[in-house]
Amino acid sequence: MTDFTMEKDADGVAIITWDTEGKSMNVMNQQGFIDLDALIDDALSDDAVKGIVITSGKEGSFAGGMDLNIIAKMKESAGDNPAQGLMDGLMQTHAVLRKIERGGMDERNKGGKPIAAALPGTALGIGFEIPLACHRIFAADNPKAKIGLPEIMVGIFPGMGGTTRLVRKMGAMAASPFLLEGKLRDPKKAKQAGLIDEVVPADELLERAREWVLSEPDIVKPWDEKGYKMPGGAPYHPTGFMTFVGASAMVNGKTQGAFPAAKALLSAVYEGALVPFDTALKIEARWFTNILMNPSSSAMIRSLFINKEALEKGANRPDAPDQRVKKIGVIGAGMMGAGIALVSAMAGMEVVLIDQKQEAADRGKSYTADYMDKGIKRGKATEQKKAETLDRITATTVYSALAGADLVIEAVFEDAGVKAEVTKEVLQHVGDDCIFATNTSTLPITELAKASDNPEQFIGIHFFSPVEKMMLVEIIKGRETGPRAVAKALDYVRQIRKTPIVVNDARFFYCNRCIIPYLNEGMRMVAEGVAPALIDNAARQLGFPVGPLQLVDETSIELGAKIARATKAAMGDDYADADVDEVIFWMEGEGRLGRKAGKGFFEYDEKGKRLGYWDGLSAKYPLAKEQPDLATVQHRLMFVQALEAVRALEEGVLEDIREGDVGAILAWGFAPWTGGPFSWLDMLGAPYAAERCDALAEAFGPRFATPALLREMAQKGQGFYARFGQEPAAA
Repeated sequence: MTDFTMEKDADGVAIITWDTEGKSMNVMNQQGFIDLDALIDDALSDDAVKGIVITSGKEGSFAGGMDLNIIAKMKESAGDNPAQGLMDGLMQTHAVLRKIERGGMDERNKGGKPIAAALPGTALGIGFEIPLACHRIFAADNPKAKIGLPEIMVGIFPGMGGTTRLVRKMGAMAASPFLLEGKLRDPKKAKQAGLIDEVVPADELLERAREWVLSEPDIVKPWDEKGYKMPGGAPYHPTGFMTFVGASAMVNGKTQGAFPAAKALLSAVYEGALVPFDTALKIEARWFTNILMNPSSSAMIRSLFINKEALEKGANRPDAPDQRVKKIGVIGAGMMGAGIALVSAMAGMEVVLIDQKQEAADRGKSYTADYMDKGIKRGKATEQKKAETLDRITATTVYSALAGADLVIEAVFEDAGVKAEVTKEVLQHVGDDCIFATNTSTLPITELAKASDNPEQFIGIHFFSPVEKMMLVEIIKGRETGPRAVAKALDYVRQIRKTPIVVNDARFFYCNRCIIPYLNEGMRMVAEGVAPALIDNAARQLGFPVGPLQLVDETSIELGAKIARATKAAMGDDYADADVDEVIFWMEGEGRLGRKAGKGFFEYDEKGKRLGYWDGLSAKYPLAKEQPDLATVQHRLMFVQALEAVRALEEGVLEDIREGDVGAILAWGFAPWTGGPFSWLDMLGAPYAAERCDALAEAFGPRFATPALLREMAQKGQGFYARFGQEPAAA
């Protein structure tokens, strides 16, 4: 069965319909290009055909793009000379799209048949690159549709003509948000931006495209005309020169040079703008080949698309009946509880939001009102949607309102005694089938479950703040947590459209277990006399959104000191962070509690804007005369996290390395270009990673000691995904 079919009508219009079998949205594969090429040849060679319309058989969408499972494996399937194999394959694809673009015209731009794209809805990636090669793009007036080129978000860039065509169509400046940031637009805004040509009523889509095809339109693209000039100016034009200088500064400012795809994209645009169109396509293909050969692209695709999607679809869900939540109780109406209530109500659940005082509960509900108001101002919500969402939330002090709830999430003060009291109170008012979840970032779930008379139905659900923005939710199984509780938590997270990972109970679980060493290593280096700017900038140049010292300020030094005291009390002689405590307790004693206090490692103005590092740091911890090289600082920051991830896998806290990689990127922004800590170690290779750990341990201490698992893998020449990876089919 082919994904593309063609019908020729009595008026001479050939309708090519894309309908991928077994998929809710069209995705492209190698055979699809072959089939599309054959149909284009057929239509262009048929004298009875006056023009072509390419459309979709899927209601409400045109295409979701290339099958990323295929892109992730393109390098390994490209033969003995993969770079040449990739380049050859890309140029074959370019030939198909160029054939569409030329429409059978001769060298003098004479003859040819008009080809229109008729988009019922969403058109992404290659699903927009094909329309860009057509002579006119019609889109149905479908406000839910998204149109654009989001490839940069998964570590690649539009490499099948989209980069070259969009820049020549719009100019580098206008195209940059869509290429460098992956911005998507609904059809009306896409037309305003110049991405598409016409927005028409959905029931008129095909007819309007047919009418245009039969109107004998001019089909020569501007860049195929003599005297074509790029909008905004080419690089050698004074205006264009400033555009490209600014673009380079913007890209490097945002990415710090850590993301290969952004640099390759900019190079393809700049170099392509200096040469004729067909040569520009070759340049684009070469840079795209360069990115596909870089292990970063396949790692990002694997973690940020394939693995993420698998986890969201329940790859590790227990075999249990549907556990979707209808009524949820949220105990504690502070920022965390208010955020949980917001996302739950927006997902259509009935929400009971409880706090000790009615005004606190009402304030928690008003968080949703404020959020919806902001959405209304941006055109993302309506007054009706706001009213419906608020109607789902009952703000109260009365626990009896929980009757009928099938999930209760406690989000009260991080104190085991307080949480135990709340647990017992809740269980007096809910049914026997209700699952109880605690939102905690540090307290052991197994211990908290002792307050429940049914620990099988007790589970941890760790949200990250702010709840409505952070995409990851960490689900923690206590020692006695049962499969239905896990299924309930996973189904709930899916309802609120976030990504779950499931881990076993241990101190700090998984995410905090890895991120705390990152923060600590930054503070250790301060005590050693390493320049604070070197520490934070080294992290940012690795792709971390913020450096460790800035992150300590953001999360609060007060919280860090509290965690340190609790950890030391629990671990006793095994506690190994006394040198970090010296820094954080001193900062606490100086009243420098972080951004919320207006002073921490940084100085802040009255609006909370960072003004620079605090001078008192260098007075207390003078800068060392010899500063470490950048690579050493970066390796300390990376390995201290990655090794903790390996230990979590060794100890059974992590059961699936996919969750380790996806969780690291989504929870704290672990160098996204790596695909996560396990993917990064695979890039390095276990033998080198073990050797480097030995050197770091000798120089800086036993926290860098090579875990037994990594040592064994180094000796066997194994990789984490080769040994522990799951095939995509498991999703």
